[in-house]
Amino acid sequence: MSEISPALYRAGEGEPLVLVHGFTATWRCWLPNLAELVPKFEVIAPTLHGHDGGPVLPDGVKAKSLGEAADHVEQQLDEQGIGDAHFAGNSMGGALALELAKRGRARSVVAISPGGGWREDDSAEAERIIKWFARNRKIAQASLPRIEQVMRRPGLRRLALRDVMARGDQVPAQEAAQLVRSSAACTVVDDVFATIRSGSGRMRDLDRIDCPVLVCWGDKDRILPLPKHGPRFRDEIPGVEFRVWKGLGHTPMWDDPGLIAGTIAEWATAAQQRAPAPMSAA
Repeated sequence: MSEISPALYRAGEGEPLVLVHGFTATWRCWLPNLAELVPKFEVIAPTLHGHDGGPVLPDGVKAKSLGEAADHVEQQLDEQGIGDAHFAGNSMGGALALELAKRGRARSVVAISPGGGWREDDSAEAERIIKWFARNRKIAQASLPRIEQVMRRPGLRRLALRDVMARGDQVPAQEAAQLVRSSAACTVVDDVFATIRSGSGRMRDLDRIDCPVLVCWGDKDRILPLPKHGPRFRDEIPGVEFRVWKGLGHTPMWDDPGLIAGTIAEWATAAQQRAPAPMSAA
């Protein structure tokens, strides 16, 4: 089974590997890693509800917490016939992967700069995150009429994407423009902001995770800086392995495609080799 559409990428054979993108992005953020992963796994990369090309929530339905957002991801997996799987997620996608691990859906997890890790008493950091996304959404919307022209120049791509990744010049011009358009098209921005303000967007009960977890963080992450957002994952997930990547940003899939894909493949393969037989697909 294979599919490539705005809502879903699915290709390959082997154990299922689900790739979960971050807030305002789409499955296309994993493009530079797919060529290495597809020969080894059945790769399923959905675009999340309310994101550009993803499923549309019914009128009046909102994800009021990280848990409810994970419910929607579970629904997508169920519709694809996926029971449990290996997961890799970035930012909000990392938090969702860990949330699904708490529910027994994950055979292993690679969480790249996962969201939801700020301290409960750090309301200032929560507001800073909201202000960053609100500001960048306004910039994205304002830049749409000339985004193709701006992104044609590698130096401008690197500058425009400097908060998101360290090497934005490595993103092809058309993909960089699409990234900005997708950010502007996301319809669940206010809903996510509400979960951050209410505290329902924070990770809880990380000690309930019992699958192999690797947490990775770029030391150039400007959106969720490691010192503020990494400690809880390192301290609260049982048996977690924690790696810091030198010179990489918050969304590093284009910064070093080989490192990211290789890390995901190696972690999932190692978990696969030492795991009991997986349960059958739903």
